[in-house]
Amino acid sequence: MKKISIIGAGTMGNGIAQVFAMNNYHVNLIDLNSTSLTNAVNRITTNLDRMIKRDVISSDQKTATLDNISTSTDINNAKSSDLVIEAVTENIKVKMKIFTQLDEICSSETILATNTSSISITEIAASTKREDRVIGMHFMNPVPIMKLVEVVSTSKTSSNTKNIIIDIAKSMNKIP
Repeated sequence: MKKISIIGAGTMGNGIAQVFAMNNYHVNLIDLNSTSLTNAVNRITTNLDRMIKRDVISSDQKTATLDNISTSTDINNAKSSDLVIEAVTENIKVKMKIFTQLDEICSSETILATNTSSISITEIAASTKREDRVIGMHFMNPVPIMKLVEVVSTSKTSSNTKNIIIDIAKSMNKIP
């Protein structure tokens, strides 16, 4: 899995995008608001500059990370993703609408994840035709620093989906 889309460019979304991009995943950061996307890329750039000053990464790593991120205001650009992570406002209706759209847009093989910490993933999954491929992937804030990722399965999430998400988290030096 190398093509990742993140829906929502706020604090959590841009942090998730940064971590994936730093670990050589191609990230498509999607938000309805183009200003939010600009702000997200600026925040990621600032974070990377801070890491350069602390000798955590090189300027080449910064360039590679930024090259791994593309932005879009069109959810249809998630179509070719292997994994889509939703990180929008904590509103069940908004999340279910997004998951319904993603279910129609994306390949049946695409895993759909939510970064929610408080909304039922079972309810979100029920808005799709792929409940076995829906999972919670809750990152802790600030995402680039915090090591834990809460992986939340539903009774219908397949063990394969759960194992893939655990492996992805580990590939980014996170602790699932």
